[in-house]
Amino acid sequence: MNRTQLLLWTDSTAAYLDAIKAAGLSDRVAVDTLPRKEKPSAEQMARTEALMAYDVPPGLLSTMPRLRWVQAMTAGVEQWLALPDLPETVALTCARGTHEESMPENIIGALFYVAKPYAQAVENQKQAKWVRTVAQPLTGKTLGILGLGAIGQRVAQMASALGMRVIGTRRRADKIPNAEILSTEQVLAQSDFVLLLLPATPETDNFMNAERLALMKPTAWLLNFGRGHLVRDYDLVGAVKAGKIAGAILDVFRQEPLPADHPFWKTERIIVLPHIGGPHPQRDRFVARLFAENLRCFLDNKPLKELVDRKLGY
Repeated sequence: MNRTQLLLWTDSTAAYLDAIKAAGLSDRVAVDTLPRKEKPSAEQMARTEALMAYDVPPGLLSTMPRLRWVQAMTAGVEQWLALPDLPETVALTCARGTHEESMPENIIGALFYVAKPYAQAVENQKQAKWVRTVAQPLTGKTLGILGLGAIGQRVAQMASALGMRVIGTRRRADKIPNAEILSTEQVLAQSDFVLLLLPATPETDNFMNAERLALMKPTAWLLNFGRGHLVRDYDLVGAVKAGKIAGAILDVFRQEPLPADHPFWKTERIIVLPHIGGPHPQRDRFVARLFAENLRCFLDNKPLKELVDRKLGY
């Protein structure tokens, strides 16, 4: 039996090899593994039919004539769609849904950081200062989620359990549990916290600009756990400094690591997180589970899961 040629282009392959074996697919594929810093050989590029990787350099995919499927290891695929040589005939799937355990918890943690005075208490402790403060309740506050996809819906469920009102936007108009679907303008105007979970597309570039920031309450906080390019950086700095919004917690940035001279670092009430939202100690296991399911679909000529719509950009 001819085995399908598969290339796992990532540093840690154990979880993926285990998932292939557990799915009973080992005898149907011939697997090559390659660290990210290395480049596939001419022989590997010539024979690869399915590829799993974080990203690839421009010009490489056009040298893989048998390639029919790419599994991206991230939920965002803007780096793949930007490739000039991404063949139309190659199916591209993403790792959407593999952050559903870690990211909602980290987002809820950000809400608690804003509402509860633990960080200030830690700073006061360094000076042995006893300062009585009153924690702000989350119960009764409004959380606005721009982008009520899988992650957003999980956050909505958790926030609702805390007694928060959840509103948000969604590309499809169908109703979902725990959240009310409104317009972007309504969400910005009514929310005490605005959470960005929009995908990376040309339409969402600089989405939170001065005009939209001006629609927020002066007491509201902006949380960005989506994509760095959703925010126009200097408009946000200006809005926070002018008191047009209360502050921001940012986990994603246009350039990572964030350059040391970027004004986010020193702007009071802008909190910089080092992209902690999505990573999980067992994330390879989550991605491997999706990959093995997709590999079976690919081998059986069935529809792939989390297929990227190139027109929509995600």
